Order: sequence, then C-alpha cells, then structure tokens
Amino acid sequence: MLGLTQPAASQHIAALEREFGTRLLDRSTRPARLTHAGLRLHQQAIRILGALDELEVAMRHSASVSISLLRIGIQASVATTLTPVLVSLAQEEFGVQEITLHAGQSGDHERLLRTKQADMAITSNPFLDLDGLERFPILTEAFLLVLPQTYDGPTDSLDAVQQRLPLVRFADSTYAGRLIMQHLRRLRFEPLRVIQADRSSMVTSCVAKGMGFSLLTPTLLIDGLVEKMPLRIVPLPVAGLSRTLTVIARKDELRELPSRVAELSIEHLEKQIGTFVGEVGREAILSART
Repeated sequence: MLGLTQPAASQHIAALEREFGTRLLDRSTRPARLTHAGLRLHQQAIRILGALDELEVAMRHSASVSISLLRIGIQASVATTLTPVLVSLAQEEFGVQEITLHAGQSGDHERLLRTKQADMAITSNPFLDLDGLERFPILTEAFLLVLPQTYDGPTDSLDAVQQRLPLVRFADSTYAGRLIMQHLRRLRFEPLRVIQADRSSMVTSCVAKGMGFSLLTPTLLIDGLVEKMPLRIVPLPVAGLSRTLTVIARKDELRELPSRVAELSIEHLEKQIGTFVGEVGREAILSART
C-alpha cells in the first residue's frame, strides 16, 4: 500500500526500534507479531495520523469557498466520456483550483482511497468494507450480449453462441471479470474457450474483429461505439447480471460535490448511451439516480 519494498520496510522498523530502545516485532514467530511496545506504538500512530488527516482537510477546505485540490479516480470505461464535464463542474461550481484524474479499474480506486491518494472515485465496486466513506449511486445497468456485426447465428442461448465463437471477457484480475464469472457459474454455464483482457476497448476490438462474443454493459460499450466498431448488440438471454456505478468520497470533505458529480454523471451517461448504444442500451438501465 505504501509502495515500499520489504527490505525498506524492515529498515524503517529497525530504525524505530533503535530510536525507542525496544523491540517492536517478535520475529521468533511466523508471521512476525507486534510486541506489547509495538501494539502501543501502533495505537498511538493511528491517532497521530488521524489527527494529521483532519488537519489536512481543515486546511484545504475550511474558511474557503473553493476546494484547492481535487483527486478523482474514474472507472476506465467512462473516463473519456465523463472527464470534460466533471472538470467543468469542479471548476465552475466549486472553484476547484487543481484537479488530478486517475483512470483505472476498481482495484486501483480501492488502493487510492485506502492510501488517501484520491478524494473521490467513480467506480463499479462500492467498497462496503471501507469505513468513513459516503456513497452516491449513479446507475445500475444490465449486461448485454455483444457480437460481431456479421454474426448471423442464434442469440437466445449462450451455449448456442459459444458453439460458433469463444467468450471474450474481462480478466479475473478485474471486478467486472469476477462478477461475470460468478454469475455464469451460478447459471452452470462453462465457457469452452476464453479470451481475457482488462480494458473494455480491448474486449470490444476483439469482438468487432470477429474473434468472439462478450457480455458488456451500455457504459462499457460507449468508447467502442464512438469509434464506430462494427458490433451487434442484443439483450442478454440470461437475467440477473448487472453492475452499479457509484460515486464514493471520504465523508464530509467535499461538501455537495460528490452528490453533484453523481447527478451530472447519470445525465451525461444516459445521453451518451441513447446516442451510441440506442434503445437496447436505454432499456438496459435498470435504475438511475434521480
């Protein structure tokens, strides 16, 4: 989480032990455990770091009508679509002076939020195990069956489709990949052949070239359709597979900004889905923030 190598972390701990004149780790066990002194240091450090975080927030946001610095993690599939409107919102309505944007997957956003390198994230994983966050759902969208434009076979059964084409899907290292495979296992569907990728543009480009079929949501399709990739999109013949995009921010730090980001995001995404994905995309939006 800190970006340190194991030897560097060991050197830091050894320096602390020399400074305090006591052992902080019991290295006779595997894995090593904190000693009584180590536990006391850990408890005090948490309080000190918490106070420093509160000080940083106070200095950045109190007694000011503007937010001096805003760091946002954005789901890669909607980053291109949302970045211009989010930057305009932050600057014009909230007076944000400096903005840093990180495109990536939900795993990247979790790291950024845990290490406090991001103030907010637009992501597909709500991170319900993380405390101290506020969450604003944007939309819940169903997955669609995505085929090469030239595909003329059956579309009422995934088994029938995979007799002609392999499955092209998100890699197991991504939240979307795990979500899809968990659902397919519940349906007792076993892909015969699989191509994996960790970006929606990579998935859609493979499908457009006739290399396979995929399961994607409307927002995952926008970038590929903007580039006019030849795709055929129909409703998924199995129910229950969906994902929710959510704005997540550290609680009480950004005033109404996260809520406004959620409102603007659904407004812009609905417009883009209608323009590029069409009626099948609009019908796949199961719920949206109002």
